[in-house]
Amino acid sequence: MADQTPVFQIQRVYLKEASLEQPNSPAILLEQEQPSVDIQLGLEAQPAADGVFEVGVTVTVHTKIKDRTVFLVEAKQAGIFEIRNLPEDQLGPILGIACPQIVYPYLRGNVADLIQRAGFPPVHLAEINFQAMYEQQQAQQAADGAGSLTQ
Repeated sequence: MADQTPVFQIQRVYLKEASLEQPNSPAILLEQEQPSVDIQLGLEAQPAADGVFEVGVTVTVHTKIKDRTVFLVEAKQAGIFEIRNLPEDQLGPILGIACPQIVYPYLRGNVADLIQRAGFPPVHLAEINFQAMYEQQQAQQAADGAGSLTQ
């Protein structure tokens, strides 16, 4: 009989993608006005092999003065996780909460470093409560599902 012991292992955490643009440099660097900062966060999980999943956290940091871009950073930090012999109802929370909590600190550090190396004060991404984010997403999906049944 095959071993049914639950398995959760980090295989690798890596920076999958990173880009930085400063389309209005050097003129924008002489501006005295404080830029506005817009931060967008994304999360994705997909199977990579049998019992192996890639979980990626993406961020876009867009800073502007008026309607002109100071800098735009897009980055994706990913992890490969071996997840086996878990009840099906536990897989979603593992992929949506536990894995992003492991990957996100690496993303925060890489983004701050990239921005600082570009000559700007580092932008420190806020801590994220992935459990609350996951629960909100599940509630939204349930509401969307319930709404489509009543129409």
